[in-house]
Amino acid sequence: MVVLATKCYVEGSARKRALDSLDSLVANDLADLDVDWTVGVRDDEFVAVTVEGEDATVARNVLRDRWGEITDHFDHGEIAIGTLQSWSDDGWTLDAGQPIEIDADDLGLGPGDGSQIRDRFGVVQHTPLQFVYDENGDHRLAEESQDLLYGWTRNDDEGADSGGRLNVNSATRGEVRATLNRAGHAQDIITVERLGLLEQSVVCAAGTDPPGLLASVGEYLPAELKCVVP
Repeated sequence: MVVLATKCYVEGSARKRALDSLDSLVANDLADLDVDWTVGVRDDEFVAVTVEGEDATVARNVLRDRWGEITDHFDHGEIAIGTLQSWSDDGWTLDAGQPIEIDADDLGLGPGDGSQIRDRFGVVQHTPLQFVYDENGDHRLAEESQDLLYGWTRNDDEGADSGGRLNVNSATRGEVRATLNRAGHAQDIITVERLGLLEQSVVCAAGTDPPGLLASVGEYLPAELKCVVP
């Protein structure tokens, strides 16, 4: 079994749609392998995929590479992954199967307290992020995640000038795309990048105002939405 570093925290029909979407993504990832799989959700809302078959070991590695893995053991200095659980002026707490507290100064994202930094980079709750584990509790955000977030603030996405980003949680990539199309904003975006199962990053086209896009589509998405303005 592989516990993926992404959560399914919605309920009812939204949960079924999310898990159906994930099952399709897993099917694409494992299409050439001789395996069967089952997708489930743990009590802590992390998604677990049970894999069986001749190519099970390869399949598990594919899923780890694609989504990251939640484990029950960390080594000092290891780069691991968790999802943004909470934040305060003091810093951020990631859920990596256990709480990982990162002081604001150890985020490596410039000045400000933890809440200000989250707002500046538009990080929605449950976004998967990598961290460096410290056995003494002095964890820090990994360079890979620092680069990702700094990249959001640059005007060079997808090989073309962009107008910033609108980050969304509680919706699949397909649901976000459909909402943008329904609201008449298909021409205002470059792409929708998948951050996790239910966390997406809308890359806005040049000339698009992310706060204006948020105001336009916010009523259609029962989600947390945060803007990144270059």
